[in-house]
Amino acid sequence: MTRTVLIIEDNPGIGELVRMQVADLGMQALLEDRGDTGLERFRQGGIDLVILDLMLPGKDGLSVCREIRSSPGYVPVLMLTAKSTELDRVLGLEMGADDYLTKPFSVAELAARIKALFRRVDALSAPSRGEPEAGLLEVEGLRIDPVRRRVHVDDREVELTAREFDLLWHFAQHRGRVFSRAQLLDSVWGYNHEGYEHTVNTHINRLRNKIEADPAAPRYVQTVWGVGYRFMD
Repeated sequence: MTRTVLIIEDNPGIGELVRMQVADLGMQALLEDRGDTGLERFRQGGIDLVILDLMLPGKDGLSVCREIRSSPGYVPVLMLTAKSTELDRVLGLEMGADDYLTKPFSVAELAARIKALFRRVDALSAPSRGEPEAGLLEVEGLRIDPVRRRVHVDDREVELTAREFDLLWHFAQHRGRVFSRAQLLDSVWGYNHEGYEHTVNTHINRLRNKIEADPAAPRYVQTVWGVGYRFMD
């Protein structure tokens, strides 16, 4: 089945470049140049991935991303931004973007990110094996449901972004195993580019703030100094 990618980008040159790359990957590409019309097209359904510019007329990318995440179902979002500050990236991720690319970017990197996002979607939709209740995992007050993508801590539901959930689920499936930042980029993000390891730190800090009673002394996601991180054994 052909996948459909919605591109919301107001720069004609960049929009056409992304559209051509998506088509080269054998996917259907839909191109919108405004945030409001792009969101309207998304709501019509049938979208498998959204590639979303941050700065858009009509409705900005952060608002569009927020509304996509409030919609039923899960559709990955790859955010494009001309800005390179940490704040802009964090805001996009907090709104629920799965990944981001800072302009200018290479078509090879764009293709790698798109493939990585779909690999994650396919892995999450594959039937779980060896776990009760279709993969439900419970450990010391933490309950993770990979099918519904819901997390509870001591019966309190915790709202995680898509990437935060993927990171937690990856840790929980490999209890006690230590992962370096580079390994987490490969396994959870689906790529490993020099200079992106700080992204792992940012996500882990936000994840701890949401699931740990004391983020300064984490119980679930622990730091192994000089090596990386692991989930409690």
